[in-house]
Amino acid sequence: MHTEIRAIVASLFVLTVAACSGNRGAGPGDQVVQQNIEAYQRALIARGVTGGSVAGVFRGGDTVAYSMVNSGVAGDAPISPNTIFPIWSMSKPITIAAMMILHERGLYEVSDPVSKYIPYFSTLNCKDEDGQIYRCENELQIVHLLSHRSGYGYYEQGKGPSHLDPYENLDQFVRDVAAHPVEFEPGTEYRYGINQAILGRVVEVLSGKEFFEFLSEAIFEPLGMANTKFELSPDDRKRFQVLFKKPDPPEVDDRFDEGISTFSTAHDELFYAPGTKAQFGGEGLVSTFDDYRRFCEMLLGRGTYRGTRILNERSIEMMTAVITEGGLTRGYNNGMDYGYSLFILSEPALDGTGSSRGIFGWSGYHNTHFWIDYEKNIYGLFMTRTVPYSGEIQKQFRAAVYRGLN
Repeated sequence: MHTEIRAIVASLFVLTVAACSGNRGAGPGDQVVQQNIEAYQRALIARGVTGGSVAGVFRGGDTVAYSMVNSGVAGDAPISPNTIFPIWSMSKPITIAAMMILHERGLYEVSDPVSKYIPYFSTLNCKDEDGQIYRCENELQIVHLLSHRSGYGYYEQGKGPSHLDPYENLDQFVRDVAAHPVEFEPGTEYRYGINQAILGRVVEVLSGKEFFEFLSEAIFEPLGMANTKFELSPDDRKRFQVLFKKPDPPEVDDRFDEGISTFSTAHDELFYAPGTKAQFGGEGLVSTFDDYRRFCEMLLGRGTYRGTRILNERSIEMMTAVITEGGLTRGYNNGMDYGYSLFILSEPALDGTGSSRGIFGWSGYHNTHFWIDYEKNIYGLFMTRTVPYSGEIQKQFRAAVYRGLN
């Protein structure tokens, strides 16, 4: 998929030059950004990278560019403002925001041991380099969960606690998690995993409320995010975007060279059952484009959304402070560092998209992507539904935007 996207970007450079020469009087370049992102979306469809998608760039509540492009391919579902997407790991920043709200209320310190709130973690085991199990020397702290430094990863079903298993509630889930050894001493390394799912239970304990109930009262209702939730009703299912499933690479699936891609409703992976109490804060939410842009607008407003304060600025600073420096991609530093389940662009020269230093954001498994840029006072949001996941989709979407702005 990376090769396909790089080919798309090369072809779009010509379009960008033409757009710039034809819009010299277009003020801040918004028309160029509009043309760039539309061309990018159409190229993704033409090259079989995604189905339809919706993308936008905004300055606060004002639209810089907004583009909804449907593929028209048999089996794809047309996207509308009411389309619901599984946002997978874009659930994580919402869970982090919930934890920051509770921190502002003085209900915990980030250095607190998790076992203070969930006693199951009081006897945590670690693995050594040989895979041998021993009692951890370091306590698992809240900050380790916030920043993916707990030692918990993601696990295949049957090999560890998984959000894909039919848990009844978060207490049941974290009981199994606490019985599973972490991969290293908490706080010593970075490993992307089930941390925010654990934090969902921490939110319940601290707030005395079901996780979704707290999210609704503290975040979703004040922002007007009525379509962001952990479940799908029968009517919601009609609005739930179909998945464009590309084949696995050849080392996984030998059909890859045949280019078999399908639109399917059979690969949700999560249950989204009405009334579910297994509300996974790392991957379980669904949302619409308009809902999630409200959350982005709040982040761009440094915690304030159209006069309503959700987070204080100190919380935003904590979320976006670098905790893990880059080099997570097998020794190659792409300019990104990591905070509380957010990337932070610390070295734009290595990123190579023209993006501003200090932008932050995150993505979801089915290729939903967002970022926040304080320097240029914009945020970008892209939603489609396709697998496998590709960070190149977000990266080159940003490149298309910044070529128009810079």
